[in-house]
Amino acid sequence: LQNLAQQRLLIKGGKVVNDDCSVVADVYVEDGVVQQVGPNLNPEPPAGLVVLDATNKLVIPGGIDTHTHMQFPFMGSRSKDDFYTGTKAAIAGGTTMIIDFAIPQKGCSLIEAFDRWKSWADPKVCCDYALHVAVTWWSNKVKEEMKSLVQNKGVNSFKMFMAYKDLYMVNDEELYAAFSCCKELGAVAQVHAENGELIAQGAKKMLAMGITGPEGHELCRPEDVEAEATQRAITIANAVNCPLFVVHVMSKSAARVISNARREGKVVYGEPIAASLGTDGTNYWNKDWAHAAAYVMGPPLRPDPSTPGFLMNLLANDDLSVTGTDNCTFDICQKALGKDDFTKIPNGVNGVEDRMSVIWEKGVYSGKMDENRFVAVTSTNAAKIFNLYPKKGRIAVGADADIVIWDPKATRTISAKTHHQANNFNIFEGMICHGVPVATVSRGKVVYEGGAFSVTAGEGKYVSRPPFPPYVYKRVRQREQV
Repeated sequence: LQNLAQQRLLIKGGKVVNDDCSVVADVYVEDGVVQQVGPNLNPEPPAGLVVLDATNKLVIPGGIDTHTHMQFPFMGSRSKDDFYTGTKAAIAGGTTMIIDFAIPQKGCSLIEAFDRWKSWADPKVCCDYALHVAVTWWSNKVKEEMKSLVQNKGVNSFKMFMAYKDLYMVNDEELYAAFSCCKELGAVAQVHAENGELIAQGAKKMLAMGITGPEGHELCRPEDVEAEATQRAITIANAVNCPLFVVHVMSKSAARVISNARREGKVVYGEPIAASLGTDGTNYWNKDWAHAAAYVMGPPLRPDPSTPGFLMNLLANDDLSVTGTDNCTFDICQKALGKDDFTKIPNGVNGVEDRMSVIWEKGVYSGKMDENRFVAVTSTNAAKIFNLYPKKGRIAVGADADIVIWDPKATRTISAKTHHQANNFNIFEGMICHGVPVATVSRGKVVYEGGAFSVTAGEGKYVSRPPFPPYVYKRVRQREQV
């Protein structure tokens, strides 16, 4: 019976919100797929039909978090959220798909890294997921493996680090080669844009001056270090006519660089994250070391407190395109690895559960964006860029039934005491958010409702992404011909 119940679902009386329009309609779901959208639906037979009442609420496509690091081995530790707790927290926050990163060490196989991450995720995920793959070194082997990942493994995005010198960083020559390869394969090139050389020198300088606390982390990688790398990545990508996706945009100056490039017609997308939209870097100067260290991530949050509002305005006006979280949680004990040296504090913050509410509060409730733009930046644009659309990112006949019933009037207070992320603090602690997910539906099954979960580890599926996403590549292909 339970199985039947999962297969037939009617969401009644809500306002269906897509990125382009809102309409009051019922949604009927069968076998994990939306079958009908329209007024006063009465699917037969009534037996075994689960009905969710969405009166006075919004019915939105489930969120797609474009940037997570679950159970990531990094900086001498491993992030606290694994693929089970991480995706469970995502569901509670109204996110029904994450895209994580498979990251090989220098000299190591990209395919092996992909297989390793997939083997961690498959038995644990509670919602759908995909994997970006990082390119941390360059050779003919890497090029062949990229091709194989695109053709056989459903990968259509590769991330290059311009930071983390001697660990993941690639130089301009390698960037040029990787971007060229992405373009040939029809993949989206992603960059972590910070000047790794300047960070390495800056960190040495800070430590030599006796600055060892979390504030040293921001002081050694100020925002022009991010803006410079962003500009450089855009310039190199433009030289090879490769579409570029700049992950975790953290500062006004980097955001301006992206905004200007888009106005010049370059194919570039910026991804601010929950953290950069919802809090700021003044926390690095907090007297409590543990509080300050909790906010350490790369690139850092910025001490200019007007940054989150600035980034939200750009997100509302399509200068920036999508939102992720860079969810990479380390608890207070793990952060304490760097108690005498900020360069040893594991980089990473929470957000996978908080993103949707933070953006509703700071974006929609504040009047900067409407409900349709909210859906675009939390779900639809990501689905289009990574070629998941219209299966994901839209409520329409034939789409996957990844749906959230959203109460725009309800409020909740974010707190480590009540969140589901596997961490003992929350960088948004005490923030009151309008906009709360009342129920989350993943692949047609109600997985979260009224605070209660009904999830099974491994129930999520790996989603293959074909190359040449039309949303991104139509312009690129035309330019090639011209």
